Amino acid sequence: MQTQLPRIYVDTLGCSKNQVDSEVFIAQARANEFEIVSDISDANVLVINTCGFIEDAKEESINHILEGVSLKQQGKLDRLLVMGCLSDRYLDDLRADIPEVDKYFGSSHTSLPDVLKELGGRYRKELIGERMLTNPSHYAYLKISEGCDQSCSFCAIPIMRGGHVSRPADELVTEARKLKEKGVRELVLIGQDLTWYGLDLYGKRTLSDLLERLSDVGFDWIRLQYAYPARFPTDILPVIRDRDNICNYLDMPVQHASTEVLKSMRRGMSGQRMRELLHQIREEVPGIRLRTTLIVGYPAEMREHFEELIDFVREIRFERLGCFAYSQEEATTAYELGDPVPAAEKQRRVQELMAVQEEISREHNEELIERVLPVLIDRIEDGVAYGRTEWDTPEVDNEVIIQSAADGFSTGDLHAGSFYRVRITDAEAFDLFGVIES
Repeated sequence: MQTQLPRIYVDTLGCSKNQVDSEVFIAQARANEFEIVSDISDANVLVINTCGFIEDAKEESINHILEGVSLKQQGKLDRLLVMGCLSDRYLDDLRADIPEVDKYFGSSHTSLPDVLKELGGRYRKELIGERMLTNPSHYAYLKISEGCDQSCSFCAIPIMRGGHVSRPADELVTEARKLKEKGVRELVLIGQDLTWYGLDLYGKRTLSDLLERLSDVGFDWIRLQYAYPARFPTDILPVIRDRDNICNYLDMPVQHASTEVLKSMRRGMSGQRMRELLHQIREEVPGIRLRTTLIVGYPAEMREHFEELIDFVREIRFERLGCFAYSQEEATTAYELGDPVPAAEKQRRVQELMAVQEEISREHNEELIERVLPVLIDRIEDGVAYGRTEWDTPEVDNEVIIQSAADGFSTGDLHAGSFYRVRITDAEAFDLFGVIES
């Protein structure tokens, strides 16, 4: 096939951090007058942004790469490029096993100049901080750091993404202002570990200062995801409490509650200290909603440790909670422990824990019935509006489902990306139902 000007389809897998990397790539590509297409059948260049976090994600990424190879062999693509975590972690293996890929590059933006040059363009330094949003334009993710300095035994992220590197605060504020000018109303702060922000640049952790500066930009909502519990910077709590546009919401993956398991996981704190921190957060920020993730079936987790975890969930009563079965990852310190818990037992534990959480979530949601809450509408489909409260992050947490409105106000009058006052009329474990209040 004769090489044509790039018409690029970007296939993004994995987390919101990957999404941001894809958005940076797309902005640079468009600045070079490359065409970004929304249908792979219209593309002659395919860029796959891979995830290599756990086994299922790796398999999905490999399958997408092999599908791209097939399209290239059929003459439907000129070039196939693979970026992201999988190529960061397994670069040599991928080059050997799937040589049909034209270029592998990692998640670092330092690779972009060479990639764009190979495609016939150039890297535009003046576009640093520019992104082409790939989700609804009323919210955006702001990646404040890359990599991680923590040494969790089960996690391969430092292997893939390296050590923690904070982005300069001035650069982040500039990017945030550009997002605000594009109409973004909700800013979601992401990073492998938000709490370590600033240490490498300023000699101290400065997340609280960054939050205040971003709050001043004027977003309606700012929320925090991925806060590491050990050595948690409690100076951010008054900022969350006192700034009206910082959501009373915190995503803190605690992973477990048993001190023995936490020690094996190398999480840097005991189960008792974890409990004390969570109670402190709730005391200092009244009304805050806590999201967490847990791992079950870790090699050191005996049945009594799992029972302790269940008791912990009942005690803390997280408003939002996800649970994952342990995945054995090569080159991590936990890899040497083997994978002694059978897969079926892991799934039983996931189901048992989530059954407990489902009841807790239902009770939390039922407490909101008849309350009037500000809700941000994400989308409207077939006359039904779907929105979120300040306690819910996009594409992860509860939705507020709105099928009718008070005083003759119709859902047809609603607009995605706008806020409305919604009276909650009913609740399920993971969704709310409401009507628009005039």
